[in-house]
Amino acid sequence: MKATISLYQIKKIIAAEHHDPFAVLGMHEVTSGAAAALAVRTFQPGALAVRVVPLQSGKGVQMFRVHKEGFFEAVIQGSAEFFDYMLELHYDGCPPVAIRDPYSFMPVLSDFDLHLFNEGNHLGIYERLGAHKIMHGGVEGFCFAVWAPNAVRVSIVGDFNCWDGRRHPMRVRGMSGVWELFIPAFPEGGLYKYELRSADGSIITKADPYGFFSELRPKTASVAYCLDVYEWTDGDWMRQRDAQDQLGRPISIYEVHLGSWRRVPEEENRQLTYREAAGLLIDYVKDMGYTHIQFMPLAAHPYDPSWGYQVTGYYSPTPRFGSPEDLMYLIDCCHRSGIGVLLDWVPAHFPTDSHALACFDGTALYEHADPRQGFHPDWNTLIFNYGRNEVRNFLTANALFWLEKYHIDGLRVDAVASMLYLDYSREPGDWIPNRYGGRENIDAVHFLQRLNEILYSRYPGVLTIAEESTAWPAVSRPTYLGGLGFALKWNMGWMHDMLAYMSKDPVYRKHNHNMLTFALLYTFHENFVLPLSHDEVVHGKGALIGKMPGDRWQQFANLRLLLGYMFAHPGKKHLFMGADIGQWAEWDHNSSVEWHLLQYEPHIKLQAFVRELNRLYRTEPALYELDFDHNGFEWIDFSDWESSIVVFMRRAKNPEDFLLIVCNFTPVPRSGYRVGAPRPCWYREVLNSDAEFFGGTNLGNAGGLQAEPVPCHGRPCSLNLSLPPLSCLVFKPEM
Repeated sequence: MKATISLYQIKKIIAAEHHDPFAVLGMHEVTSGAAAALAVRTFQPGALAVRVVPLQSGKGVQMFRVHKEGFFEAVIQGSAEFFDYMLELHYDGCPPVAIRDPYSFMPVLSDFDLHLFNEGNHLGIYERLGAHKIMHGGVEGFCFAVWAPNAVRVSIVGDFNCWDGRRHPMRVRGMSGVWELFIPAFPEGGLYKYELRSADGSIITKADPYGFFSELRPKTASVAYCLDVYEWTDGDWMRQRDAQDQLGRPISIYEVHLGSWRRVPEEENRQLTYREAAGLLIDYVKDMGYTHIQFMPLAAHPYDPSWGYQVTGYYSPTPRFGSPEDLMYLIDCCHRSGIGVLLDWVPAHFPTDSHALACFDGTALYEHADPRQGFHPDWNTLIFNYGRNEVRNFLTANALFWLEKYHIDGLRVDAVASMLYLDYSREPGDWIPNRYGGRENIDAVHFLQRLNEILYSRYPGVLTIAEESTAWPAVSRPTYLGGLGFALKWNMGWMHDMLAYMSKDPVYRKHNHNMLTFALLYTFHENFVLPLSHDEVVHGKGALIGKMPGDRWQQFANLRLLLGYMFAHPGKKHLFMGADIGQWAEWDHNSSVEWHLLQYEPHIKLQAFVRELNRLYRTEPALYELDFDHNGFEWIDFSDWESSIVVFMRRAKNPEDFLLIVCNFTPVPRSGYRVGAPRPCWYREVLNSDAEFFGGTNLGNAGGLQAEPVPCHGRPCSLNLSLPPLSCLVFKPEM
C-alpha cells in the first residue's frame, strides 16, 4: 500500500529529524480517491504488526507497514470525524500491547503560559515545564515540557522506550522555544531524559531542568515524580511565621552539611537519611537552643566534594538522603519543634556537567556565550545569563518552589558578590563592561531586586540572606530605596577581622584593637548576620578552635570569648556544625562531626557554654530586638586598647531593659577594674564565660555586685569588677 505522505517525510521521522512530528504522526484528514478519509500513522520500531482500535466500536483496523523500519499507516475510508483510538502493538513472542497514541492528543500548555514564560513572569512555571502527572482528554499520563529554543528536534527517552529518541519526538509550541508531549500511562517513578538534536546535527541527552527528582549519582536521569502527596502538619507555624517581624526576633542559625553532620560508622560510615535526621538533628538543635537550621545546598548535585554548590537539579532534592517526601517530613518536624529551616541557594553559577544546564540545546542557553561573561574562573563553572527572560524566570520560580513545595523559611543566597560585579575575580581585559562602561552587572542587580520583591510579596515571613563580601550599598534595604531587598546580609568583614584578631597572641592584640571595634562603625548600615561559617574551616584553614592561640586551656577560653562576643554583638548569629563542641579536625565532607570528643570534659563544657549562650540570647530582648538600630547598642568604653578590654551595653525596645557586657581579650585577670554604669542598682552576673561549669577558672563577681556612686566613663555610677582571663561577662540590672 502506498502511504498518504511522502517518503521524505517518513524518513525524517525514522531518522528523528522532523521538527514537527505531529504533522506526520497521529490522525489526519486525507483524501482517498475523491472522498474524505482519515489516516492514522505511527512509528513503532520492532513491532511486527499494529492495529488501530476505535474506543467506541472496538473494531480494529489493521495498519500497513509502509517502511521496513516500523512506520505504519491505516487509511479509514468513509469517515471524516476524528475519534479516540488505541494502538494494538504485536511483538514477536509477546502478547499484544494496547496503548493510547501520544500523537492523538491536543497541546497541554496554554498560549498564556508560554507568553508569561517568554516575558519572564510565569512564577509557577515549574507547574508547567518539567514532568507532570495530569488527566488530559480523560486519560491519565505525564505531560513533559522543556525549553530548548535552538534545538531542531527534542524527544523524550527513557526505560519505557529503550532510550530511543526516534520513538517520542515532541511538538514545538510556535516561537516560544518550548517543546511538549503528553505520554499516556507513563509510569510514576519512570526514568527519563530529553534527547535533543542541535542545529549542527549533534545529539545531546539532558536531564530535566525542572525535574522534581533525580537518580542517585553517578546516574543522571530524571525521575517522573508527583510532589503533592505529602500531608503537611505545620499550618500553625506557617501562619505565625508570616505574621511576625522576623528581624525583631532571635535568630541563631546552626549551619549543617547533612552528609557529614553524623555518620553511621557501624554501617560502613553511611550518611543519615532525611527521616533519621528528623530525630537526631532536631533533638540536638532543640537541646542546644538554636532557632534555625541552615542546610548547605540540598538540590541535586553529582559531586560530593562540591558540598552541594555545583547544582545540576535545581528543582530536585538530592536523593542521597531519601525521597522528596522524606525531606518534607524533616522540615515538617522542624516546624513542629519550633525550628526554622533555611536553605543554601545557588543562583550565581552552575557546573559544566554535560547532562545538566551547560550548553543545553547545543547553544549557550542558560549561560552567556562569551566566557568573559559566562565562565567563572575560580570555580570552573558557568554564570547564568540574567539578561534572558526565561533564565530569570527559571531562577525566580525555583526560589518560590522551595518556599511553596518544601515550606522553606528562607534562602541564604550564595556568592552574591560574584553576581554583582562583572569583573569579579577577573583581570583587566578578561571582562566586558556594562552598557554604561561600568563593572556592575546590571541584569543581575535587577534580577535580585525583583526576586526579593516577589518573595516578600508572597511570603512576608521568610528570610533572604545575602552572602555578600563587598561594600555594595543597601544590600539589606528595600528596593524602593534603591537596595537589593534582602532581609539580611552576612557580615563577612566582622568574621574576617574577628578571626584575624583572635588568632593573634594576646600580647599583640593591643596593637590591633581596631580590628575588634571597627565593625561598629558600619554595623547599622545593613541588617547583618554574624557568621562563623563552613568557609572558615576548610581548604587548610583548620578548625575554629585550632585558630585560637595559647595552650589547650587558653584555646578553649579564647573560643568561649569569641562566641560570647559574637552573641553580645549586634547582629543575628550563625555557627557551623562542630564549632560548638570544639572540633579539632578541619571539616571534611566524608567525615562526621567529631562527636567522640564529647567524652572529654573541655568539649562537654564548651558545648554547655554554647547552650547557655543560646538560652540567654533567646530570653533577653536586649540581645536581639534592636539588632539593626543604633539605639540598641551603646559603647561604655572601647579605648582601653592597652588592656584589650571593651565594655558596652545592649538595649531592648524598652530602654530600661539593658545588659552590660565586659570582654577581656587577654589572659591577664584584672581585679578592681572599674566600668561606668548607667543606673545605681544591683547588677546580676548572668553570664561568665570563665565559670568552672564552662571550663574556666571560676574567677568572677560572686553572681553580681552593687553599682557604686562613683562616676566613671561619663556615667553617674560604676562597677568595681574582677575580670577573669580571656572572658566575656554579661550583667543585668535589677531594681
